Amino acid sequence: MPLPTRPLRKLGFLTIGLFDGADPRPGHESTLRINELGERLGFDSAWVRHRHLQYGISSPVAVLAAATQRTTRIELGTAVIPLGWENPLRLAEDLATVDILSGGRLNPGVSVGPPMHYDRVKDALHPGTADLEDFSYERVRRLLGFVRGEAATSFSGTEGFEVFSDRVQPHSPGLGSRMWYGGAGLRSARWAGEHGMNFLTSSVVKAEESEDFARIQLSHVREFRAQHPDGDQARVSQGLVVIPTDSATPRQRAKYAEYAAFQEIDEVAFALPFTFEHEDYVQILTDIATELGPGLGWHPA
Repeated sequence: MPLPTRPLRKLGFLTIGLFDGADPRPGHESTLRINELGERLGFDSAWVRHRHLQYGISSPVAVLAAATQRTTRIELGTAVIPLGWENPLRLAEDLATVDILSGGRLNPGVSVGPPMHYDRVKDALHPGTADLEDFSYERVRRLLGFVRGEAATSFSGTEGFEVFSDRVQPHSPGLGSRMWYGGAGLRSARWAGEHGMNFLTSSVVKAEESEDFARIQLSHVREFRAQHPDGDQARVSQGLVVIPTDSATPRQRAKYAEYAAFQEIDEVAFALPFTFEHEDYVQILTDIATELGPGLGWHPA
């Protein structure tokens, strides 16, 4: 369990949104109903995974747009959108639109790098420019700039009866502070901090300085906060972590208490298993909200 001085402040959950390729609507509807349930149970956030050319959510922004109309309080996030598949300018327009519809509840998580199986999909995804695409942090920087109001064109004004803006519209002023980077290494943690993003960390990390998972993750959290303007108050969310204590021995409890990364993080998103049924997700979320969360010091919203 985390130290008593840092109880769990925000509790969320993450779903992949699986569906049947022959009948995709029920799976998408289940995801929306799970989001509604999460809000009723008092969860602070609901996150959706992003899956391309699979039987999971391929358009999380569209799914969350629907979720904004069926919830009123819970924060809605993506974990994460791989930007190698996206045009940052167009994505900025979509994110801002959904954030406006949500009343300022969107938490977009992103990452960079070449798309999975890029050699097999590049001609469909980026025909003519596949070998010229930049999959570096610059792609994130462009998205951040557009979301935060940087100019996207040198033209603004009126042509006939049409009025043009030089920046992405709609502009959602608070969205820039709710952008997350999903990182697995020190370089990503450092970059996210330097650019004022929030940081998503999970069980996938690079063993750069140690073979000890907790030590590696802790180094990422500390490096991120060391570079962030908000310092120790910079937001970090830890995913895919469950710490069992109900039947733990005293030695195990001591071991869990030394899990330093979790002690320094007060936001967690528990992942729902990939292949369970809707009723299973209802049971799991209910138990997390009524048993596990309060056991970690969290209080329902």
